[in-house]
Amino acid sequence: MLEISDLTYRIGPRPLFENANAFIAEGWKVGLVGRNGTGKSTLLKLIREEVGKANSSIRVRRGARMGFVAQEAPQVDTPLIELVMAADEEMTALLKEAETAEDPQRISDIHMRLAEIDGYSGEARASAIMIGLGFEQEDLARAAREFSGGWRMRAALAGVLFSKPDLLILDEPTNYLDLEGAAWLEEYLREYEHTVICVSHDREMLNRSVTHILALDDKKLEVFVGGYDAYLKKKAERMALAQGMKAKQDAQKAHLQKFIDRFRAKASKAAQAQSRIKQLEKMQDIAVPLEERTIPFHFEDPVQLASPLVVLDEADLGYIAGKPVLKKVSLRLDHDDRIVIIGPNGQGKTTLVKSIAARLALLNGKRVASGKAVMGYFSQDQLDELREGETVLEHLRDLEPDWAPPKLRSLAARMGFGVEKIDTKVQNLSGGEKVRLLLGLMAHAKPHVLILDEPTSHLDIDSREALIHAINEYEGAVLLITHDIYLAEACADRLWLVYHGRARQYDGDLEDYRKLVAAADRPRDDGAAKQVETAAAHAEAKPKSSKYTLQRKLEAAEAEMQQAQAALSKIDAALADPNLFTRDQKRGESLLKERAHAATALARAEAAWLEASEALEKP
Repeated sequence: MLEISDLTYRIGPRPLFENANAFIAEGWKVGLVGRNGTGKSTLLKLIREEVGKANSSIRVRRGARMGFVAQEAPQVDTPLIELVMAADEEMTALLKEAETAEDPQRISDIHMRLAEIDGYSGEARASAIMIGLGFEQEDLARAAREFSGGWRMRAALAGVLFSKPDLLILDEPTNYLDLEGAAWLEEYLREYEHTVICVSHDREMLNRSVTHILALDDKKLEVFVGGYDAYLKKKAERMALAQGMKAKQDAQKAHLQKFIDRFRAKASKAAQAQSRIKQLEKMQDIAVPLEERTIPFHFEDPVQLASPLVVLDEADLGYIAGKPVLKKVSLRLDHDDRIVIIGPNGQGKTTLVKSIAARLALLNGKRVASGKAVMGYFSQDQLDELREGETVLEHLRDLEPDWAPPKLRSLAARMGFGVEKIDTKVQNLSGGEKVRLLLGLMAHAKPHVLILDEPTSHLDIDSREALIHAINEYEGAVLLITHDIYLAEACADRLWLVYHGRARQYDGDLEDYRKLVAAADRPRDDGAAKQVETAAAHAEAKPKSSKYTLQRKLEAAEAEMQQAQAALSKIDAALADPNLFTRDQKRGESLLKERAHAATALARAEAAWLEASEALEKP
């Protein structure tokens, strides 16, 4: 399908590819990986002939149709489903011609061709794809101009998928999908009958959906069989082999050099020394690939506060009085919680975290929070809050206006901005660098709660790993909204489900949830939606088993245990008086009865504590 031979390409003085080679066969699902800025998107543009001159180094199978998401769907009055179907130009042209054709032979040819390309089921296929990507049935007939840019990007992706190109090219397709849409796309790509090249930093998507990895490293291309984890294993094996061979060669060189140094001045050994000098000169140095350093993230540990940090009690959440997005929300956030919030886009996940962070006033109900709790909030929308024209250093100076420049530069370095970046204007930073700056600005306040709303969309795989490490090292509470399953599974131990106006604890895990919303032959249809709703209702119908209720029982039992133990200590101190029964026998007998009651209360509280503790530990 695609062959790349001796590809060399530069942007100005900087080489992106030097004699790069790769071969991709028909039907392969290929994940293109590499660090940010290495040239992945440029390679896709070279394949599509969008940049550079016609390049004989890149050859696509003759007659193959390429499909890619060039831009979002236009803001027009055309119904969204018609725009999606129009992506299949041949089917659209045939259907239009069928309305006016008069020649019997031509009419026959048109209908035969429509049957061959499955044109008669076009609307049903387009609907299935759009619903899989998160649209509701009633959305399909709405005008494209009524949707935001993110949803029009989804429509453009739906159009590309609908057209079924021979070579499907996708550049970070999950950036504008929710977890449900990403899960559906994984299944779709795995079953796709043609060739796929997909740039993605979503590790689980690369593991689940591709058959090969095309790695861009050090200006070269190499194809590996399997998903991303298989590629990492092969890369590690190569690194270990190269290091071993390098060590062996270094030892051999040292042995030769030792002989040369010892005998080169000795007449009887001069010839042998010269021979070893030549042998040493002819040795080809074994190169060990350098591991590129990933700049770490770091979140300062907050001062510990007693739980709960935030409680929402029967709260209605939203933006317009009388029109809540979420109703009767009762949730609790403790200091050690690690929670991923799941649910389709548009259901109210961001509304929930804004309400928890007190960035959005409640419409009804109560929000009780620790007065000392500091909320750290990150959202992709904040990328627009960075002030264009100002540098990284100027943004840091706003945090600490009294700090001297050396101290500010030290702070910037801890955030990952060295000397070459600190005076860079924010509009010239990459997407990943802007995310890093916003996270650093947020973390400087040492928040007790990290609220991260899609933090990884602009981060490459290695930076995502660094973020996972930082979150897991952090000692405070974490609320996470993400479509990256690998990140979610690595960082969270609880799920909250936001769906159909409600927000509640979800007792399953992410794999359980994926199975509800991702089926190869029934992409997020009404059946799957009913399953999600049934699971959500089931979770709500069991408030006694919710972690919120169990945590309250645990704390109540602890308080009872402390009271009983305090009473026992006081009674035992009184009973320790050797003259008590001689001086006041009735008082002594009363204390014995009180001790028996306190011991019973302690045993009862300990049993309740043990029961609640065991229930909390269950998955």
